[in-house]
Amino acid sequence: MPQPYGPGNPHPLSTLRTELVWEGKYDEYGNRRTVDVAGSAMPLQRIETIDEPQSRALVQGRLFEPAQAHRDDFRNMLIWGDNKLVMASLLQQFKGKIDLIYIDPPFDVGADFTMDVPIGDARETVAKDQSTLEMVAYRDMWGKGTDSYLHMLHERLSLIRELLSETGSLFVHCDWRVGYLIRSLLDDIFGMTAFRNQLAWIYGGSGRGAKAIASQFPRNHDQLLWYTKGSSWVYKPQFLQRTMTPADAIANGVRQDEEGRWFKTAPRGDYSDQSVAELEKQGRIHRTRTGGIRIKYFLRSENGRVIEDVMVGDAWSDIADAMHLPVDERMDYATQKPEALVERIMEASSNEGDLVADFFCGSGTTGAVAERLGRRWIMCDLGRFAIHTSRKRLIDLQRKLHAEGKPYRSFDVYNLGRYERQWWQKERLKGADAEHRRVVLEFFRAQPLQGSPSPLLHGRKGHALVHVDAIDGIFTRDELTAVVKAAREAGAWEVICLAWEFEMDLRLKCNELEHEVGLKIKLIPIPREIMEKNRREPPPFLEMATLEAAPVYHRTADKGAPVTTVDIKLVRFLPSLAEVPSKELAALQERALHSGFDFIDFWAVDFDYHDGHPFNHHWQAYRTRKDRTLPTVTDQAYSYPAPGRYTACVKVVDVFGADTSITVEVQV
Repeated sequence: MPQPYGPGNPHPLSTLRTELVWEGKYDEYGNRRTVDVAGSAMPLQRIETIDEPQSRALVQGRLFEPAQAHRDDFRNMLIWGDNKLVMASLLQQFKGKIDLIYIDPPFDVGADFTMDVPIGDARETVAKDQSTLEMVAYRDMWGKGTDSYLHMLHERLSLIRELLSETGSLFVHCDWRVGYLIRSLLDDIFGMTAFRNQLAWIYGGSGRGAKAIASQFPRNHDQLLWYTKGSSWVYKPQFLQRTMTPADAIANGVRQDEEGRWFKTAPRGDYSDQSVAELEKQGRIHRTRTGGIRIKYFLRSENGRVIEDVMVGDAWSDIADAMHLPVDERMDYATQKPEALVERIMEASSNEGDLVADFFCGSGTTGAVAERLGRRWIMCDLGRFAIHTSRKRLIDLQRKLHAEGKPYRSFDVYNLGRYERQWWQKERLKGADAEHRRVVLEFFRAQPLQGSPSPLLHGRKGHALVHVDAIDGIFTRDELTAVVKAAREAGAWEVICLAWEFEMDLRLKCNELEHEVGLKIKLIPIPREIMEKNRREPPPFLEMATLEAAPVYHRTADKGAPVTTVDIKLVRFLPSLAEVPSKELAALQERALHSGFDFIDFWAVDFDYHDGHPFNHHWQAYRTRKDRTLPTVTDQAYSYPAPGRYTACVKVVDVFGADTSITVEVQV
């Protein structure tokens, strides 16, 4: 018979230490789960190299001195992919080397991720849904409510701690929804002694939330949790300039000395004559009209008042929220944070030349601030739209800094291979990959292949063979090559590849393979609507964007010798509209057919592209909030070094953040 619990046989719960526990923290045997770094690490693929001022100067034959324009040879990194996989992949090179990390993880379980993006001249907008990748990640994050959210953050915060230098700092931006949980989680990972401050960012006195919630005190601030890794860290006091009026001074018993410093006084008390003499040397003695001695206590240094963790009516409330950003800073990105907020954190907790990172980068605010302040940076995000927004923002900043004669750093865009978790296959399809492919083929109205000649070929539609990629991956160059080989060996002249996500710039590989093996390749994203529980009718399967471009030759003479220069013109663009809500699709398809260029937000050209090498931004143009016009012909007049055949690459990014690339043959 079991012994009853009591003093001699204490219940297991009675001996537990204080601890934050969630489902998934421990395995079935009671062992604490660790992050599978080895299984999560994978190679980063550099797909773009961006040094806009230098590239433009060199191809135009102008003098460019990198030693004066560039701070150093370090190339900043903008990475598209799941931040857990990104961080695990960065450990080999950057473990213990990042000096400051700021993250603003999602903390609104009920958020609506649909956003409006401008098209054409911006007189009208179109709704943009989450990408399938973002949707799967978000549902995975909140699939089990607080438990899955904490598990997601625990893995990422554990990796962040490994990446931080011994003097490094982490700032986590959160609000009332999960702030208390995140602080407990940080205590668990970093230790309670690593906690430095909880800063209260009050939204610039804008009163946000006051109208929406009338039955309680308005919520009007976010929290910034500051943790450090080691026993020493960087901290430089920040100051707030504020002019004190005479009325303020009288009301607060404040005086101003000859040097303009504000101070209060207190009685001499127990100070000895020697101490008074020392204080007088420091300007800390105030003599009254009757000759009495009082001690000065300065309220502010010559730089202004020291910024504290909470300053109601002052900093941090001097920084406006995203709805009241300066016009030239607005990116029209839903979760954008003010540059002033990140700048204050960066100035206080890092030095020039330090490496800073943001693994939920959104619109790229951290990178923009780091670039201005002379810090090196690494940013990543799961959303293509976030990567595109950040890319455009940083190119614009490169141009601005160079025009002002200020140094900057180049940056590269990287691609990360796959996203390994999926809620639909686990919950609806019971983990069966064959069932997933059956459902996709059924909605695509393709016939499943019986006795397929290859495990890579799953169906047939008309004369084309069909490949359905696994739900847990991004369709890559290597997979495409293998599928094309299998289809060609099966005697097909066309292959359709259905996938949830495609590797960036995959269309370039398609073009290469089409010319090499003489087989037509279609890339079609699997629409998210097939995951709807009661859907019966197939949603539209839309091929990836169609892009056509052509060279424009300029024949001139230089000292009597013929000279040929080249530009590139866009001929046709048809966006895929894969991220457009179904209710708006029909109208936009008609618009796209007649005015496809209206859906282009950004385009760039590498005039001397080589397969397997990163795309080099020789020229680019993009729409801005102030100027929505977009040229459809480059103005580069590119001059090749010798007569011959060359390959130019054209990259277009549409208003949804999806990229399409093609190659153009050039003969000079």
